Parts: sequence; C-alpha cells; structure tokens
Amino acid sequence: MELPLSAGRVAFFGGSFDPPHLGHLAIARAALDLLHLDEVLFVPVGAQPLKPGGASAGFEDRVAMTRLAVAGNPGFAVSLADAPKPSGQPNYTLETLLSLRARLPRDGKLFFLMGADSFRGLRSWHRAAEVPFAAALIVASRPGQHLDDLREALPAGLTIRPAPDAHTRRDPGDSDRSQVESFEVSDAAGRTAPFYLLPDLHLEISASAIRNQVSAAAEQPGADLELLPPAVAAYIREHHLYRESQV
Repeated sequence: MELPLSAGRVAFFGGSFDPPHLGHLAIARAALDLLHLDEVLFVPVGAQPLKPGGASAGFEDRVAMTRLAVAGNPGFAVSLADAPKPSGQPNYTLETLLSLRARLPRDGKLFFLMGADSFRGLRSWHRAAEVPFAAALIVASRPGQHLDDLREALPAGLTIRPAPDAHTRRDPGDSDRSQVESFEVSDAAGRTAPFYLLPDLHLEISASAIRNQVSAAAEQPGADLELLPPAVAAYIREHHLYRESQV
C-alpha cells in the first residue's frame, strides 16, 4: 500500500510505458511547468482493458524503465497505483483516479494528463463519461487542434466549451497559464469540470516503432536509440527486451 499523497497539485499520467520515451517526458514537463503542478505521477498500467494482448515487456520491466526515465527530473515520480490486480482483472482508469483522489490532502487537486491519441479513444473507456469529473483533464494537443476535434472525442452525454472566464481564471498556484487553453466540460446533470489543452505538444513518437527499432538494433550495440532516455536504452539492451520474437 502506497503512502497518502503529500503534493497539492498532482497529475496522473498513465500508460503502458512500453517503453517510456522522450515524448512522455516532454509532455509531462510541459504540464508541470505550464499548470504549476507539484508532481506528475507516471503510472504504468498492469492490464489495459482495450489491449487484451498485453504489453510487450512485463510490468516489472516497464516500472524499472519508467523509474530510470524520470530519474533526475524534479517533480516526476513513479506510482504503482495501477499495478496488476491479484484477480487478474483489467485496470480501469476511473477506479485508479478515484483511489488517488481519496489519498490527496483536503486542499489537493488531481489532474489527468494524456496525449492526443489517448484522448481520441476516451469514448471507449470504462464509464468514460465519469472520467473528466474524477480528475481535471490535461490533453497535449496536436498542432492546429480545434474545439470541434475535442467535441468529437468526448464521451456521449458530455459537452465542452471555452471556459467562461478563461482569460482571468487562475487556480491556486497558477500565476501564468497564457499558453494553456482552458475549457469547461459539463454533463446533463449540471456537473462541470475544467479541461486544459497544452499547446502543440503532440509528438509523433510511436512506442511500437521504437520497439521495432530496438529489435533491429539488437545486434548493433552502438546503434543510436535517440528517442529513448539513455538509461532506458541501456536497460533494454541489458535485459534483452524487444527482440524480434517479442515485438
């Protein structure tokens, strides 16, 4: 059991991290800086419901690589909140978010950081319409992404509009959000939740392409894996991950 969270403004950043790459770090750093977060939690998932085949690397290896990726980055931490369940059941993001929120201080605030591709698939998630109200969404946008794009990706029953006071509102600790677009999500029951769009931060980095690159370079110890933190690339080589038979 992990200890209660002590930071006041925390972003959940979940995913397979199979492997964690420089794109993940860039998105997390932008969110940390632009929204003045206290901490970004990298949370490797045990079993994704929408990926029944599972990850290429085992959970322990993905956690180890993620720890190496975030090492030396102030404000980044790794959480086991989405570790595999003893029952073997899938990990549902909503349940993890609610558990994390319960561990925050009374005045804490939980955010949910995701890339544009993850947000585009949100409609198919378990109890998707409840996710924005469990944690304020932060989405790393594609260049030129518009409000209509966001509306198309939202779960059924939700609407989004520019925040009524987007130019003046500041949450506690937010001294400058001039580069962040602020929106408001609402449902039929009248609930509202903030939604933040990070500017032009979508990076065209495919984890599957990285795994294929690693596989091709398996017999070339000096090959440059420029999309990975050096410590992660070294771990992959040392543990013989993502060889051709595993990708």
